[in-house]
Amino acid sequence: MDAAGRVGPAVVSVNVLKRERQMPEDPFAQFFMPRGYERQVEGYGSGFIISPDGVVITNQHVTDGAEQIVVTTREGTDYPAKLLGEDPLTDIAVLKIVATGLPTAPLGRSADLLVGEWVVAVGNPFAYLLGNSEPTVTAGVVSAVGRNLLPSGDQPGVYVGMIQTDAAINPGNSGGPLADVQGHVVGVNSSILTPSGGSVGIGFAIPIERAVRVADELRRYGHVRRPWAGLDVTGAENLRDWKRSGGLRVSSVAEGGPAARAGLAADDVLLMARGRRLRTFLDWEAALLDASPGDTLSVAYRRGGRTRTARLGVTDLPSSNAEKVAVLGDVQVITVTPAIRQERGIQVERGALIYNIGPEAGTATGLQSGDVIFQINRQRVQGADDLRRAFAAATGGGPVTVWFERGGMVGRTTFYVQ
Repeated sequence: MDAAGRVGPAVVSVNVLKRERQMPEDPFAQFFMPRGYERQVEGYGSGFIISPDGVVITNQHVTDGAEQIVVTTREGTDYPAKLLGEDPLTDIAVLKIVATGLPTAPLGRSADLLVGEWVVAVGNPFAYLLGNSEPTVTAGVVSAVGRNLLPSGDQPGVYVGMIQTDAAINPGNSGGPLADVQGHVVGVNSSILTPSGGSVGIGFAIPIERAVRVADELRRYGHVRRPWAGLDVTGAENLRDWKRSGGLRVSSVAEGGPAARAGLAADDVLLMARGRRLRTFLDWEAALLDASPGDTLSVAYRRGGRTRTARLGVTDLPSSNAEKVAVLGDVQVITVTPAIRQERGIQVERGALIYNIGPEAGTATGLQSGDVIFQINRQRVQGADDLRRAFAAATGGGPVTVWFERGGMVGRTTFYVQ
């Protein structure tokens, strides 16, 4: 059986309904339209079945904001789909449909791919314009492996260690499989570089090993556990410096953290991690992205002109294990500690980090997840309990002004505590 014949039966179309904020182009209409006018829009993507009982892998940017998801199989059967979980950082989402005995996609290993090897991209590009649900197959070669994409303003994920291919990937292909000539899935088609919106032969797929690991975490925990190495490296602010070839300098090490326990120190120069040469910050991101808490990373580094090695055991992020304090109903905050400062790159020394905030509270307060509140009116906030007491005291009173750090910048917002 050919490659398309092996993987094709497991490929599905993913159709979503979501709401998007719209502003009328006519200034006169803008004046009379409600601010934040929303309309329901349709979105399309692809996916593939990985278990006979209807577990589907697709891209997170396909499911992002979806109010309703319908999966259509190759035979044209529509199934309502439940979102089991999604991870914007890796651009992976997992869906579940109620069915049994479904065909599954055979999974391969992207680590075995060779540049120049033939691959096929299978999916449903422009599915809304086609009259049937048969997937479309395009062929090409592996153009590069381990490709890192520089972040852009509209790119929420971290696209590192990607498979590059010249197989045509068009709108609607996102989330579909990239398969080798044996029909084994080696990647999840995710993005393209194009000046026109269509394929120009520069497409990228997420390695299947990463996609499966993330999918397993989403199914097991509902989220993806992130590893913490307990160190910062220079280069985060200079991602476009591609001439860097001498490794990454360790700028700081968290006291008592994983890197410190492994013997690493500030001013060490990281050369390799998990067998990968570290030339830019994105290479370090790739090494961490494919690790889970509890893994041990083999690291080569330079100190004082000598090359050394270390075994770096990564752990859960400090913020994930911190005590969560509820404020304002559906807002969870944690106390900023030295380890959390290092993890999040926080500038202020004391405060309360917003770990999670519901959409209603976010709209009412102007605050976001990741904001660090360090002052309310004229009162300094030392931690989560301080914040809880301050909000409790302000309930039913006049407006409160909250000072916070967001992305290294200081902001403020004023609202009433109900």
